[in-house]
Amino acid sequence: MRALPALELVALVVAGLLALVFHWRLPHTLPDEEDYRQVGKHLSAHARPGDAVVLQPWWTDRARLYLPPTLPLWSDVHNATRDYVEAERLWVLSQPLLPRSDAAGFARDFLPGRTPEGPPVRFGTLELTAYRNGRHRHEAFRATRAVASAQVYLEDLRSGERTSCPWDGKAHRCPGPSHLYVAPEWREVDFAPLRCLWMHAPGGPVRLVAEFPDVPSSALLRLEAGIVGEHAVQKGPRVTPAHLGVDDAATGEALLQLTLAPGTEGLERVDRPARPREGPRTLKVWTQSDLAELRWDCLDVAALGAPAQEGY
Repeated sequence: MRALPALELVALVVAGLLALVFHWRLPHTLPDEEDYRQVGKHLSAHARPGDAVVLQPWWTDRARLYLPPTLPLWSDVHNATRDYVEAERLWVLSQPLLPRSDAAGFARDFLPGRTPEGPPVRFGTLELTAYRNGRHRHEAFRATRAVASAQVYLEDLRSGERTSCPWDGKAHRCPGPSHLYVAPEWREVDFAPLRCLWMHAPGGPVRLVAEFPDVPSSALLRLEAGIVGEHAVQKGPRVTPAHLGVDDAATGEALLQLTLAPGTEGLERVDRPARPREGPRTLKVWTQSDLAELRWDCLDVAALGAPAQEGY
């Protein structure tokens, strides 16, 4: 028993020494303002339209203060696993000396389909590497960009009656509660920002519908959707599945469908490859849920070309 206080003293001394070493090393692992400024200048000189910046680790977002505002910047928990289909080239800004940065884990998920355009460029403790994004797909249509041209209405599934939701310059607003509208917004889905189309289901046997005319044929039609914020984890008798779909407005053919069951977190996706001799058509995008109070769904629909690299 007498040895216990001595062991505790040794443990305290060792812990104190480790803390001193950590704080002594910290200034040598963190970038200073000049490092960030040099990164910003480099990107201003070398970035081009279609580029985006990815932070590694994702939580090192002080870089936002220094990078060109025209460059999309991604810094969330899903950094490594995103496709970034809209970006032809990705600049990874990393801090490899930071403790627990998990550079190996990031590389495992991020690198497939990406090819570095050269060695990393160092700015103090920062590293900047440009990657050609083999998962890039040309965007022929995206609902969040085309919402002003849509025809939006409430559709009663029992009678077929339609109630128009007119465009006011910012959103298609429907009669009834203030949350019944369609507009592109930034929302949080699974702790990550998402630019999506707010389409809160009306509740009951009624759909909220947005029809998009003249959507061109493309290699891939994609529907992505998720439940916003803390509502995603909700379960219980007052929470019903959220149903979403994309139909051919002329023929009524169901092209894509998703069901977000209670408790479903994150972004769900369904794809449909193009079929021979398909041409432009009007897409009918809809949402429905029997009890819609906690079904805050946000979605996007895109018509995408073939990937830059085969297999993605």
